[in-house]
Amino acid sequence: MPQDHYFSSSPAAPEALREIRVRLAGRELGVVTAPAVFSPEHVDGGTRVLLDTVPAPPAAGNLLDLGSGWGPIALTLAMTSPDASVWALDVNERALDLVRRNAARHGLSNVTATTADGIPAGLTFASIWSNPPIRVGKAVLHGLMREWLPRLETGASAWLVVQKHLGADSFERWLAAEFADGFEVTRAESSKGFRVLEVRRG
Repeated sequence: MPQDHYFSSSPAAPEALREIRVRLAGRELGVVTAPAVFSPEHVDGGTRVLLDTVPAPPAAGNLLDLGSGWGPIALTLAMTSPDASVWALDVNERALDLVRRNAARHGLSNVTATTADGIPAGLTFASIWSNPPIRVGKAVLHGLMREWLPRLETGASAWLVVQKHLGADSFERWLAAEFADGFEVTRAESSKGFRVLEVRRG
């Protein structure tokens, strides 16, 4: 049987729910995770760098967590901006179920966990936060960027965290070339082996 990956749409591994304790948006939370989702045992180091360095999200509007996993970014956005609509996007149905469970557990009714098909066409975003799935390969990764970054509102930013040894610098160069018309790409932070990149729509 093929090995499950966190980017499998329907993981075959047993669900085996477990609870972990994490700190998000200044709060200690109990959340549920499971095998075959991204970083099931803790908040991933790159996600932690992103959460610790990126400015507070807009207070309202649509906010996108691109590649949500079990939801640390989406939960942070929802707690920080309770009047915003947070969209947690993933291909992994198990991950989306975990996001829904974790949002409900903490009374975060402003989170919608969905695959791409569940996000209305034409919906634009006041901010995008992402620890993008680098391991899916460049073709899929670049496709995700081409699909979602153009849906930023004018003046809005996407914040992306990428591990340096997994190609952060070449990814930054690709973003700058691909989105040269109408976007500005900058390296906002470099910490603990990760780059935080800002892609701002002019």
